[in-house]
Amino acid sequence: MRFDVLTIFPELFCPHLRDGILGRAVKNGILHVKIINIRDFARGTHKTTDDRPFGGGNGMVMKPGPIYRALQSVDRANGSSLVVLLSPQGKAFDQSVAWELATLDQIILICGRYEGVDERIRLICVDSELSIGDYVLSGGELGAMVVMDAVSRLVPGVLGGERSNIEDSFQDGLLEYPQYTRPRVFQGKSVPPVLLSGDHEKIRLWRRKESLKRTLEKRPDLLKNASLDREDKEILAKLRK
Repeated sequence: MRFDVLTIFPELFCPHLRDGILGRAVKNGILHVKIINIRDFARGTHKTTDDRPFGGGNGMVMKPGPIYRALQSVDRANGSSLVVLLSPQGKAFDQSVAWELATLDQIILICGRYEGVDERIRLICVDSELSIGDYVLSGGELGAMVVMDAVSRLVPGVLGGERSNIEDSFQDGLLEYPQYTRPRVFQGKSVPPVLLSGDHEKIRLWRRKESLKRTLEKRPDLLKNASLDREDKEILAKLRK
């Protein structure tokens, strides 16, 4: 998979692409990431990428020209490619959207700043808009990193374990069950005995029950759209009692 990111702050992405799972996938050639500085495509002595909005108002708006020229410089993949604008007006980004994006060959992410981008960029260039939450950030860079990280985890070969992304929270609409590791006792708290039993079926049932319990307690709204079988519904009925 390939990511092309358009931003006026390319240096923000350096640590994200150097370390951790994403950095390792880039080094191993599983992911290809190109960070494009929109300022390189601005004209004039000062390489200005923003201007005052027509009609007045506070703040500045990113000019369409530099973004358009930056997009024109991107080599499009032979397969499927999507231009995404990070925007508070976009579709809510969640795990199901991440899976959809993971099927693409290339994702081009536009990071807005200030009061946003000129509307003509939306109309001419953008295929989709995504929002990572209902709050205000200084720019789209953090959103782009979130999208890159979540989608990359779903690309074959990026994670070490084949089932790692399958067992993550939200994969089946539920929160993940509690996890434990050594030591067996920490600050007076012991690992649940069932996890030490070696009985795989009992462990599976315990984990499913804890996943349902945690979701019911912390995010009951998720249960409405979760993938639940008869066993899950029976467990939930007992938990609700």
